[in-house]
Amino acid sequence: MPVFPAVDPIPLPAPVWLLKLLETVTLALHFVAVEMLLGGLLIAAFLSFFRGFPHALVTSRALARRLTIVMTFVINLGVPPLLFAQVLYGRALYTSSVLIGLYWIALVPTLMLTYWLLYRFSARLEADKPAWWVGLLAWLGAGSVARLLSTNMTLMLRPEAWHSMYAASAMGRYLPSGDPTLTPRWLLMLAGGIFISGLWLIYLSGRSTFTAEQKQFVARLGGSLTAVFGVLYLLAGMWAMRVQPQAVKAGLAGHPLYRFAGMAGEAWLAVVALAIVIGLIAGVGRLATAWLSWTGVLLGVLVELAFTVCRDGVRDLTLLSKGFNVWDRVVVTNWSVVGLFLVLFVAGVGVIAWLVSVVARAQKVMEGTA
Repeated sequence: MPVFPAVDPIPLPAPVWLLKLLETVTLALHFVAVEMLLGGLLIAAFLSFFRGFPHALVTSRALARRLTIVMTFVINLGVPPLLFAQVLYGRALYTSSVLIGLYWIALVPTLMLTYWLLYRFSARLEADKPAWWVGLLAWLGAGSVARLLSTNMTLMLRPEAWHSMYAASAMGRYLPSGDPTLTPRWLLMLAGGIFISGLWLIYLSGRSTFTAEQKQFVARLGGSLTAVFGVLYLLAGMWAMRVQPQAVKAGLAGHPLYRFAGMAGEAWLAVVALAIVIGLIAGVGRLATAWLSWTGVLLGVLVELAFTVCRDGVRDLTLLSKGFNVWDRVVVTNWSVVGLFLVLFVAGVGVIAWLVSVVARAQKVMEGTA
């Protein structure tokens, strides 16, 4: 009896390499937004607890005002890679989603509740009311969603656990257990959240909407968080790689298709280390300069891009060791449709860039204004 469901008889409408490229790019951008949400929300909630300190309150408000916007990017940038993953890995992903069906369905109301709590958190801060507990509730909601997504994306790689889970509950009432990679992957996201948010704070410290003293506070805080949690992020990443099966480790080092993914893992280590150095410069020197701000942005994007490429290789090699070859698909490319899609994709990116430029040129309001 085959482990995976039969291949969909409908051929792929585009080459596998193109679908994987689009998934990697959109997923990396999604991860940037996710990490900003998870880390920024926890930092803002912590700072709001010390709202008696002016700089802490100003920074908390500045983050909270932006988190509702970040949430829109989390959701909208999360849809494309999920759709691409369904096309490429549907036989595994649909199965794992059904096996945790009750929890998977609960994802949408949990996201809606988290979104509402973000607005309440920001509103209470603007009204100078205690808001830390609302922010903490929102973070628990966002963290639960991240945990559930990590669970599903890990379960899809474990066909050996599917039969026993379905036998235990056809309604998807149970979550999987016994996977050594789940906890380090989840911790990688949580530590990465504060690490990326530290880089975000370094960027914000260069904004003209802060006073000179506020800039120094934000730069020191962002740099310190980047340096400390960058180390934890590295440790979690090395833990996640250490518990991978030997076939995956060997494939990343020598497989002709996935050697690049192994190189991306090495690049991830180097970029994170460089970001830690930038964090130390900003934290110890309390620097809030334009070059440092934009360096933080660039490093954050490069970190997530390298991480996503390496993650893609780990997923493919894990599935390959269990009989699922993502490249073994019938492809009938309709280049006119693919070309139209790419034109619209580029146009959409151009529109987003124009909207960002409009916001950048708009009249600035000082962050200390309630």
